[in-house]
Amino acid sequence: MRSIDLNCDMGESFGAYSIGFDADVMASISSANVACGFHGGDPAVMRRTVRMARTAGVSIGAHPGLPDLAGFGRREMQVSAADVETMVLYQIGALAAIARGEGARLRHVKAHGALYNMAARDRSLADAIARAVHSFDPSLILFGLPHSELLRAGEAAGLRVAAEGFADRSYEADGALTPRSRPGSIIHDPEAVVERAVRMAVEGWVPASDGTAVPMRIETICIHGDTPGADILTRLLRAGLERAGVKVAAPGGEVSIAD
Repeated sequence: MRSIDLNCDMGESFGAYSIGFDADVMASISSANVACGFHGGDPAVMRRTVRMARTAGVSIGAHPGLPDLAGFGRREMQVSAADVETMVLYQIGALAAIARGEGARLRHVKAHGALYNMAARDRSLADAIARAVHSFDPSLILFGLPHSELLRAGEAAGLRVAAEGFADRSYEADGALTPRSRPGSIIHDPEAVVERAVRMAVEGWVPASDGTAVPMRIETICIHGDTPGADILTRLLRAGLERAGVKVAAPGGEVSIAD
């Protein structure tokens, strides 16, 4: 049976501000990308999210971003490779400490927002992320866009990598995500989201914004926890994948209570 991971960006609430449908989404996913306090999240939210994931048997990963709470980490910033390496290492370490305190461990890393997209095309930033991940724990899996500099950097650093597709995002013909500033960059129709996810998982391609077919061989599919109706959409997405004969499982295998 074909197996694919269903991951979700979560733990992005901050203080009195609640973002996303984390508790409802958790039952349908296999991996949780937990914000580490730079673009979203705070120590209490991180701990609560780790507890929920561990209870649900969901694989836990760090979701480091740029230091931009006001812009939710979705605005590009002028940062050096050295700064990126340090900030990513800092965020992984913070979440790993909380996970350890809850009797869990990290299994993957996925950069957030602008940092993810910048590293997809800039090899120096991609290498910085890969170095941070490898120096902390070389067994961690690095998520990234297929054929991106980020995955190339991860492989060069000796990391296991997982190519990631996005069920609710539009793609350009070159395989890059359509910028959020453009109309149609976010796909809101649940049927379309499920259809695209199944096509990526089973057939290995996705239609671009101009109608061309983009090869999309992936190991994990992302759904955004802050998307309106994400709780319902995630249930539909998992059901659609399973109807198509796809097993939903974390890329590192089943999560035991010891994880």
